Amino acid sequence: MDIKDRVIRIIAEQAVLDPSDVTMESTLEDLGIDSLGLVESIFAIEEEFDISVPFNANAPNESDFDISSVASIIQGINKLVAEQS
Repeated sequence: MDIKDRVIRIIAEQAVLDPSDVTMESTLEDLGIDSLGLVESIFAIEEEFDISVPFNANAPNESDFDISSVASIIQGINKLVAEQS
């Protein structure tokens, strides 16, 4: 299972959806994920990939980590995983 599939699985779990319902264009808002769900998703992603996501839940718009869509989240995680290895 690659990074994309793993991230989609985590996001789908948070949204209580089937992974097939999560598209690359989906926003977290589209999926019904609120700020608490976002924080839980970030924690789950950090645990899954053993990375630290530069995300401040108190100031999400000031973060370098783009959470505007599923695709941007996956892109950010790919970059963090690559930087770590």
